[in-house]
Amino acid sequence: MSSAVIVREASKSFQLRHDFTIRDALANRRKRQDPSNIVQALEDVSFHVDQGEGLALMGQNGSGKSTLLKLISGVMQPDSGTVHVRGTIAGLIDVGAGLHPELTCRENIYLNSAILGMTRAQTATNFDAIVSFAGLERFLDTQARFLSSGMFSRLGFSVAIHTEPDIFLVDEVLAVGDGQFKRKCRRALIAQRVKGMTLIIVAHEVDLLRRLCSNAVVLDQGRVVFQGPLADAEKVTGDDDDGN
Repeated sequence: MSSAVIVREASKSFQLRHDFTIRDALANRRKRQDPSNIVQALEDVSFHVDQGEGLALMGQNGSGKSTLLKLISGVMQPDSGTVHVRGTIAGLIDVGAGLHPELTCRENIYLNSAILGMTRAQTATNFDAIVSFAGLERFLDTQARFLSSGMFSRLGFSVAIHTEPDIFLVDEVLAVGDGQFKRKCRRALIAQRVKGMTLIIVAHEVDLLRRLCSNAVVLDQGRVVFQGPLADAEKVTGDDDDGN
């Protein structure tokens, strides 16, 4: 089986910022050059995801999961190493990603769909389904800046899932919104997995991960400490049926 995603020795670091003005920047020049101000988010991360596979990214907060998803999505580039993706890719890795606050929900649907590779005709065909899934019929002509973070998430997820990408990335989106919307998201993800969509997901609901994923990668302080069957990953992380 061919791989949908291949990550090879990928590393990513960030510089802590201490300056807010030009004067601060000059005063903190030496501090910024200090290696102690470098945060190593990912270090020599390698793994692959087969086409049609469901992979859970697991680890404590700050272990590098979100950064890794951003490298896979192309939002960020690794400092070293490579990330190869085969097929179309979409998902929700940040609340409001791809949405313009000054545009209306209607305009954002067309904009975000275009960013994710849909033609205007395809978006028009899926428009009613996108709006219905998000439950934002009353807000179609409202600027996105007036939406709550939950509404942002609902709109972004709905557009992404209706593009039916080859690879879908999810970063804790199911933690946003009410119970009814969470259940709708779960059903949509399960339906797409049945169709063969490749999924990479960060979530703390172990029961959901068991329904969506067969394998897992566990990160600890930016390094891979386990990769293999999800059941074995649960033993490494200590997660139980409640996700604790």
